[in-house]
Amino acid sequence: MTPALPSLPPNPTPAELDALTDEPARWLPMLEALAARHGLQGLQPPSSSTVLVGLAERAVIKLYPPFLRDHFAFERAALAQVHGRLSLPTPELLAEGEHDGWPYLVMSRLPGRTLEHGWAGCSEADKRALLHTIGRVAAELHALPVAPMQAVAPRWPEFLRGQRERCEARQRRTGLPPHLLDQLGAFLQGPVPEGPDVMLTGEFTPFNLLAEGPRLSGMIDFGDGLVGPREYDWLGPLCFFVEDQAARAEAFFAGYGLPVPRDRRDALLRLLLLHRYSHLPAQMQMPLWHTASDFTELARRWLP
Repeated sequence: MTPALPSLPPNPTPAELDALTDEPARWLPMLEALAARHGLQGLQPPSSSTVLVGLAERAVIKLYPPFLRDHFAFERAALAQVHGRLSLPTPELLAEGEHDGWPYLVMSRLPGRTLEHGWAGCSEADKRALLHTIGRVAAELHALPVAPMQAVAPRWPEFLRGQRERCEARQRRTGLPPHLLDQLGAFLQGPVPEGPDVMLTGEFTPFNLLAEGPRLSGMIDFGDGLVGPREYDWLGPLCFFVEDQAARAEAFFAGYGLPVPRDRRDALLRLLLLHRYSHLPAQMQMPLWHTASDFTELARRWLP
């Protein structure tokens, strides 16, 4: 008889999940027992994660709390949609299941380390080459059929409406400078990017791109995805990689196949303020960004 698996909290809050992920000793044995049912051994926790993840030699098991079932559904569909269709490898979906109301996915493990570990050590030429590749892969992703993803994604107008309603509270909580916070309501009255719906990952960031040396080796983590205008996926590269360097912005957009949209800086910055995980003190990777007198000046510094 197969032994019973350890239990999980039946309906944790986001704060309770954060506390749980910080203590692998509480959940890794349970995840190991679950993974063993799929032939996975030697599981290790990642250095960081927002859900429960175990890394085996050739596979990954990812367990989602009940309140992130929508993320599970999107990632499951996204893995099937993108695997083998991009010039950059993505994980292959191997199995799925559920335990104590927590759904999980088993997927292949890709080589490399997240780009957050190697970006700073890259030469400027390598950084521009990486950005060109990221732009190309983003364009490939956005060219895929979007219909399979629409059934598992929130409607973009509803998503954006909710983000607007919560924006001031989020920006206050995450430390937007007071002088910019005072201007936030008026600035958000302006337009945001609109366009044909595409599949969005929201994850062209150092935390979700894998590299071996100065070359990309894969892309992971599709649970935060959406369906909406392509500009939403431009925000990660502009924040974490461009770092107010005009040549880097040009490299990314050259890879994407477009000129740098400098005439749309304000609209892109509004979209960043409305991003699901908007946190300008963490996302603005350029010195003294907080000294910009207003959002228009900040947008010009951010997209040079």
